[in-house]
Formats: sequence, C-alpha cells, structure tokens
Amino acid sequence: MAPALALVSCTGADAPAKPASRAARPAPAAQAAKPPAASAAPRAEKPSPPSAPQAASAAPAPAPEPPKPRPERLAEPPKIIHAVYFTSWSAGIRSRIDYLIDLHKTTAVNAAVFDIKDYSGYLSYPVAVPQASEYHAIRRTVRDIDALVDRLHSEGIYAIARITVFQDPVLAAARPDLAVHRLSKLPPGAKPPLTASSLWLDRKGLAWIDPASRPAWEYIVAIARDVLSHGFDELNFDYVRFPSDGNMKDMYYPSWDGKTPKHKVIGKFFAYLRDELPGVPISADLFGLATVNQDDLGIGQVIEDSYAEFNFVCPMVYPSHFAKKFLGYPNPADHPYEVVNYSMRRAAERLQLFLNPPAPAAPAASGPSAAIEPVAAVKPDAKPRPAPHVKLRPWLQDFNLGARYDTAMIEAEIKAVRDALGDRYAGYMMWSPSNVYDREALK
Repeated sequence: MAPALALVSCTGADAPAKPASRAARPAPAAQAAKPPAASAAPRAEKPSPPSAPQAASAAPAPAPEPPKPRPERLAEPPKIIHAVYFTSWSAGIRSRIDYLIDLHKTTAVNAAVFDIKDYSGYLSYPVAVPQASEYHAIRRTVRDIDALVDRLHSEGIYAIARITVFQDPVLAAARPDLAVHRLSKLPPGAKPPLTASSLWLDRKGLAWIDPASRPAWEYIVAIARDVLSHGFDELNFDYVRFPSDGNMKDMYYPSWDGKTPKHKVIGKFFAYLRDELPGVPISADLFGLATVNQDDLGIGQVIEDSYAEFNFVCPMVYPSHFAKKFLGYPNPADHPYEVVNYSMRRAAERLQLFLNPPAPAAPAASGPSAAIEPVAAVKPDAKPRPAPHVKLRPWLQDFNLGARYDTAMIEAEIKAVRDALGDRYAGYMMWSPSNVYDREALK
C-alpha cells in the first residue's frame, strides 16, 4: 500500500515561472521631415504623336518565388529522449538556441521542449487558427518558427512543442462561456450570464477553462494541427486537469455537470486528442503523485487513463513537490534517488498491469467432476482501443526548491529513472525555469 500522501501544489512543468520582463526596445527616431522642393516655372509637356509607337515595351514582372517548403518531422527520431525545457522567449533568441546546440554537442541532450502555448494562454508564433487572432492570443516571441525547427533538425535535435490546455487566461477572457466562474459572483439561475468580471482565479491569479468544454478541445486541436504543419516531432500537453488550488468551494462550471467523475472528463479529452491526432507522437504531463495514488487527486488525473491514449506519459516526479513525510522523509527534496525511483517503479508496475491485465478468477465448480473453461484475459474497456506503444518519460528537476540541486542530486534523479525502468527506459525531460542546465549532470 502506498504511504499516505498529501497533494501539494505543483510549479515546475505544471506551472512555469513567468519569464522576466524584457527591456522595452527604444522606438526608432522619427525621420526628419523632408523640406519641400523649390517651386519652378511650369513646363509645357511635349505631346507625343498619336501614332508614335512606344519607345520600349515594359519589362515583364518577375515571377513570384515559390513558397519555401515547411520543415518535416525527423525521419529517424532518437529512440531515447534526453530533453531540456525552453520558454518561448528563449526560443526566439539566437544565443539561447546556440546554447542549446552546444548542450547537444557536448552532453547527452538530444531534444528540447519549447513553449508554444504557455501558462498565460499566449501563443509564441502566428498560428493559422482564426480564433487565435480573434482572441488576441498571439504574442510573437518566435519570429520564424520554420527557421527554428529547420535549425534544430539540421543538428539532429528532436523538437517537442509544449501546449498548455485548461489553464488559459486569454481564452477565458475572450470566451467567458467556456471558463470556470466564481459562483458567488453570479446571479441566481440555472444558466446565469457569464462575463469576464466573474471569472474564477487560482492562487496565482490565473483563469481556467472548464475541462468539459468541447469548443475548448477543438481550439487546442486546431493549434496542435498547425504546430505539426511546422515540423515539430511531438506534441506535449500540460495542464490537462481540473484546477488544484484556490477557493474550490466557489466554482461554477458551465459545461461539467458536477456528477461525471473528473477523471472520466479528462479521459474523454485524452481520447479526443488521440482520435483527432492519429499517427502523431503525443505526450501528457501529470502530477508526480499520479504514479502512486489510486484516486484522481481531485484534479481528474488517473495515470491509467493516460496510458490508453498517449505515446509518452510524463509524470512530474520533482522530489521538491512531494509532501513532507512522503516515504517517511521529513524533506523529500533531500532524497532525489529514493523519491524518483519509488515513483517510477510504481508507475512502471501500473503500466505493466494496464498492458497485461490479469485474468479473472475462474468460476467455482459445481461438483467434483465439473470442467473448468479457459478464461480469456480481461479487456480494459467494452470497446478496446488500440493501445499505443506507451512509454514512461518523466520530468526531472534542475532547480533549487526544498534543497540545492547540484550535479550529484541531478545525476541521482537520472540514475533513479534508469534503475526503475530498466530496459524500458525511454529518457527524461529536464526542467529549469531559467533554461540554464547543469552540463556535468547531463553528460
């Protein structure tokens, strides 16, 4: 039995630090007004003879250049992914991409996770989705998304696009009818009018979308399809859950009926993603506690639901995010190997049971000579879905929280994953809010 656990609020991959504000670029100096030309006496134009031919025919207009082909996904992606996280701001700065490529050349890093739609709801490049423009959701931090992907692929770097889902202040403000609201701010009635003034906010002051809202699902998939058209190798979905902090008693969901279990709502969204994005590598980020808890943590995350639909399941097993006394440790952050290894072993055990469910017990015989029929394996669903070749690939921490994470601590996390998964080891994704990484630990 897993030890009693307390749900702690996640930051890290589920709540990235807000990028530092960039210094305003000075506006270009206004051009000096050009003085008017001196007036001259009017000159009579000499009319050309009516029948005179043109002196020279006009030069033909140059043919338009053919559009540059868009990047394609890597033909031979790495079998084991060692990824680092970069914000959309870093993605748009050449020196930061130079740093990433240097990491790739000098360490085991062979992949990068880039924010395409982050916790703010803004998109990092002009996606060809009409609603994104309508909602003013585009903040162009990456000037040329194709050039970025081309450069990564030229170096053999696997490009992962991170898309946050239900924490979305931009969409909530533009479409209050899809968002979670403060019940205390709404007038009585079965279908109260919903405006931005009554939006429910979490402790960070961010608004959330009702996870049962179908138009929000369609918006996410439209963005995902555009991202794929630019050659990204994988789509990573974060904030795939109900809210976890704030005044949970003062919430109104316009779409969720309050009766359907939360994990069923999230599970249906997972299935929708798989159906709408066939043949594409997709991954989901889950709370680290989803590896060990049997319930849905109050946010709708049950790890088996993700096993059914994703190619990669990415629990955020940051030791600093586990509650005091987890595994008996006063400060779990001081024990990176033990916390990560235990969590990933439990996740692997549950994956094994999911892929190979035990046969049901044979019925009791009615007599000493009664024959027992062979029993077929239990199917997880009345309509079994084709299970992807799902792999576990956790998020690990390269940041100081709860303890100082030096080279030895980060190396302990990586070793814990290798030891827990054995020949099923598929790599890791490393999170640093500063996007600066411990080079020695990643070798």
